[in-house]
Amino acid sequence: MENHIITIKQEYIIENTINKSRFIAHIKPVKTEEEAKAFIDEVKKEHREATHNCSAYTIGDNMLIQKANDDGEPSGTAGVPMLEILKKLETHDTAAVVTRYFGGIKLGTGGLIRAYSGAVRDAIKEGGRVELRNAFPTTVTISYDLTGKLEYELQSTDFILRDTVYTDKVSYKIDVLEDDFDDFINFLNRITAGKYELEKGEATRLPFDIETK
Repeated sequence: MENHIITIKQEYIIENTINKSRFIAHIKPVKTEEEAKAFIDEVKKEHREATHNCSAYTIGDNMLIQKANDDGEPSGTAGVPMLEILKKLETHDTAAVVTRYFGGIKLGTGGLIRAYSGAVRDAIKEGGRVELRNAFPTTVTISYDLTGKLEYELQSTDFILRDTVYTDKVSYKIDVLEDDFDDFINFLNRITAGKYELEKGEATRLPFDIETK
């Protein structure tokens, strides 16, 4: 499996108003085409009174499954522009639906393309993207007297702190890229002088935040 796959961070909804028409963009991470279709049907049911519910999705590491639907808008003005944004931003395994409530003013071909593609782009930008990379989920447990130094030094690394649990000791749940694991062990030894307990999970794809341009 590839090490660097980009997808959206979370399900997200935004709304834009353009010339009195409401454009509501819904995006969701999906693993299969069945999930994508179910999400689209769910949005259509919720917004059954809308003028259009246009959709697009990509499935697979290589985006081998790509679908777009204009849902009554002029051909090529909605679904395909939405799909092109998903591809441009490299958002794998993502479904998008843009609901339109017509406001009485026609936007023209160019206006529709900008409205639908822009809605998806804005939703992805605001909702965030993640890069799924091969990494180890770990739990590092140390005594309280070492926490200050570890937390301070951890800020200047690429290791991702997911959670902290306080008991008689302190346990940090930290994700470490496969290629960085040896450096992680060296880091722990340097910071704690070897005074730590480590639980290492199986390597899996884990999300790391990235910026969306």
